[in-house]
Amino acid sequence: MTITLYDLAGAEPNRRFSPFCWRARMALAHKGLAVETVPWGFTEKDKLPQPNAGRVPVIVDGGAVIHDSTAIADYLEEHYADRPSLFGGETGRALARFVQNWTETVLQPGIIPLVVLDIHRHSRPQDQDYFRRSREERFGRTLEEVVRDRDSRLPAFRASLDPLRRTVERQDFISGQAPAYGRARSATSSCSRPTIRSRRGAAACSTCTAASPVELRLMGTNTLPIA
Repeated sequence: MTITLYDLAGAEPNRRFSPFCWRARMALAHKGLAVETVPWGFTEKDKLPQPNAGRVPVIVDGGAVIHDSTAIADYLEEHYADRPSLFGGETGRALARFVQNWTETVLQPGIIPLVVLDIHRHSRPQDQDYFRRSREERFGRTLEEVVRDRDSRLPAFRASLDPLRRTVERQDFISGQAPAYGRARSATSSCSRPTIRSRRGAAACSTCTAASPVELRLMGTNTLPIA
């Protein structure tokens, strides 16, 4: 049975820029599950299956409707336990929780004020008014004002990434000398994607030929995750 994924899209239908949806897409690809994606815009909340929180990602699997990228990962791990594990055990699950918390409290709050006007410009025309209004209410100023001094803020933002960068400079993976996530393919299976390596040369599984080059780069151990 094919799983349906509601995925945030921009003005170009193939421009899928939500990192939360990337999580769901990579989890589904890692599990090797058949997926049909439905492009969704900010103002199409009535088009999402119920129940939902008015946001994506949302998946529909048979009669089950699951929203939130974390809930989707947990659902896939439980209901498709015969497929490659997303976490490779409790150590990997705990590490994934740490990376998620770090990205949501450090990385994402640092990135959004730098790119929020770019997101507005690449949103669908029918979504732009909603996006501007809702984000300007959140920031308390115009989008142009939010990004005005972003070049001067970049050095401080880069410094906030140093802990993770320094970690992978000293060891092969964030979790140590071996990855703490499940392997999507056996050693005998073929894969048309290139292997991803950390700075110190350790190979990481590229997980699935269904993953896009952007998704594969995000999976690299020396590439900072964007949650």
